[in-house]
Amino acid sequence: MKEICEYLKNCGTFYLATVDGDKPQLRPFGAVCEFEGKLYIVTNNQKEVYKQMKANPNVAICGMYKGKWIRLSGQVEEDTRREARVAMMDANTAALSTMYNVDDRLMTVFRFVSGKGTVYSFTEAPVEYSL
Repeated sequence: MKEICEYLKNCGTFYLATVDGDKPQLRPFGAVCEFEGKLYIVTNNQKEVYKQMKANPNVAICGMYKGKWIRLSGQVEEDTRREARVAMMDANTAALSTMYNVDDRLMTVFRFVSGKGTVYSFTEAPVEYSL
């Protein structure tokens, strides 16, 4: 999990895909952390992306770094524990502290509960991970 988390951090911006009814939705994300061995992402619980993940937990992530790209797909679930939000804030203070605080009732985190990830390259064999 640490390799996936570091890869996404190195990407800077990665893209999260959700489903809205029968239509795909895609948006840029930039904050990620590893907590208790799981990959976490963060959003605002007032956004459409939050509603989409609650309605359909199947998501995908794609990002690129130094000529390689990562694709993740799996299921997420909201983690309402304060400790999970603190871990996210600690790992992404510069990016998140101007938007959230861990007790603002807006910041929420989702963890991958299942899925797979693959790092691809034009010159090397794919590397697979379990989420």
